[in-house]
This record gives sequence, C-alpha cells and structure tokens, in this order.
Amino acid sequence: MTTLESPPPPTPTVTPEQRKRRIIGMTVWAAAFVVFVWLVGVPTSDPLTAFGWLWLATIAWRNYLPWREHLLFLRDWLPVVFLLVFYNLSRGAADKLFAPHVQFMIDADEDMFGWLTGGRIPTIWLQQHLYDPAHVPWWEVVTTVVYISHFLTVPTVAVVLWVRSRKLSYRFIRRWITLSMAGLVTYFLYPAAPPWWAWEHGHLTESVARFSSRGLDVIGLHGAGNTLNALQADQSNPVAAMPSLHTAYAMMAVAFFLPLVRKRWWPVLLAYPLAMTFTLVYTGEHYVIDVLVGWLYVAAVFAAVGLAERWWAGRTKLSV
Repeated sequence: MTTLESPPPPTPTVTPEQRKRRIIGMTVWAAAFVVFVWLVGVPTSDPLTAFGWLWLATIAWRNYLPWREHLLFLRDWLPVVFLLVFYNLSRGAADKLFAPHVQFMIDADEDMFGWLTGGRIPTIWLQQHLYDPAHVPWWEVVTTVVYISHFLTVPTVAVVLWVRSRKLSYRFIRRWITLSMAGLVTYFLYPAAPPWWAWEHGHLTESVARFSSRGLDVIGLHGAGNTLNALQADQSNPVAAMPSLHTAYAMMAVAFFLPLVRKRWWPVLLAYPLAMTFTLVYTGEHYVIDVLVGWLYVAAVFAAVGLAERWWAGRTKLSV
C-alpha cells in the first residue's frame, strides 16, 4: 500500500455552515444505523458491511467536501478490507487441518487460579457464582456491549484516525494487520478450543455456558445480536482461542494511545481490555491463558512493527 507513506493533509477550518451540515449528516447517519442494528443486527461478521457504515459516517461528518475526497476512503481502505475478508475466510479452515488443543489451556488456568477457585478454571468458578440461565442480570448487558465492541472498536478507531491524521492511522493499521496475520498463522499452527467447546466435547466435568449476546434482551434489542448469533451458531472458527484476538485488539487499541496521553488517563484506557478479559472468561469464550498470550502478541507486534518503521525511516533518509 503505497498510500501508507502519504503525508497527512492539512486540517481545514470548519465554518458555522459546515458545522451545521455536519450535525445534520451525523444525525441522519445515526438514525439509519440504529434502524439497521434493530432490523439486521450489529455488523460483526462482515468487514465490508462494517466499513460501509464507517465510510458513510465519514461522508456524513464531512458532507460539505467534494466526492473525490470521499472516494479517497476507498483507495486507502479497500486493501485493508480485503485483507480482513481474507483473514475471516481463512481462519474458518484452521480446525480442518489438525485436532484442536484443549488440555494445555485447562491445566494452565487451573495452575494459575486453582488455589482461588477450588481447583476449577476461572470460567467455571465465575459462572457458578454469577450466571443464572433463568435470569439475565444487569452486568450481562455490560459484558454483551463489551463483547460486541470487539467488532467495531478497532475499525472505528482506525477510521477516526484516518479522518484526523492519515499518517497516524497508517501506523495503527500496520499494527492491526500484523496482529491479525500473526493470530491467523497461530490458529493454523496451534488450533485451540475455548471453554464452551471443551465442555461440549467432554473435556471438562463441570458445565460451561456460552452467552455472549443475551444481555441485549434486557434492553429490548432482541434483533441486534442476530449477526453475532448466526456467526456463533455457524461456528466459523470454533478453535481460535489461542491467542485471544478479542482481548489483543482491545489492548492494541489502548496501547497505541498510551504514549500519546497523560499517565493519569492510563487506568481509564486500560479498563477496556480488562473489561474485555472479564467478559471473555465469564461468558466461556476464552481462558485466561488465551488473554495473556494475546497481550504478549500485542507487545511483540508493537516491537516488531516499530523496529521495521525505524528501519524504513532510516533507509529513506539515506536514499535522499
């Protein structure tokens, strides 16, 4: 992508008339998006749909610009979207090549937390204390929102950065794509099953429920989880537990901004990956060891991409 090295365009001053058009545009976009979510569901499984809505958001936000400016979005983002589509299609084949690993994650979680949980993995302990199959408590609204945010947070952050600073957005995208590809390779080399799968296939003696989206019922958004429920029912990749890209994406989105904000804001930012960790473990989607490995992947990707960027910058200076 040659556009990744393009300098960011100057930020124009927004006039009162343009600000008015922006408010109207975003109001129309928000209303349309709410209707879409109500009727179809949150766009969780298809990057084309998600980025289609994000593109419309950029158009609504800058609806006073000529169309050639809006078409720049397609120029910069279509290669990224195609890579993500490739990732989604490819990871579904990971469980077709090798038998999934199960026992290592169970043993790791029991070794780390057994002294607190009576020898159980944290998922089972949490569900025995907090989960009620006959009642949806308020905290599951929070965990559902946190879980669904995985599908929208990183693309939204990337697009917002693209609108504000192309150069900064390209740095973010490099880390995002590298992390995704590293996870994809691992899913093929080490397919690993999550807690709900281990229970269904007899590897755990105590039950594990999977209920990532049932919190939507509490607030009346029964249809909002349609696409997520369909994705889970299809089980497009039931053995992509190690590493947890859910929590890795959350940590990446936060870690990218830590050097850019004051340290007093760090606890606020870090609350998001911690909330994602609790959500994933509680709802049976991941083991704690999956989360920790996901964080290690983020650190490794940031180090590797940062090194590559510095090498490229030095090489560019030498060639000038």
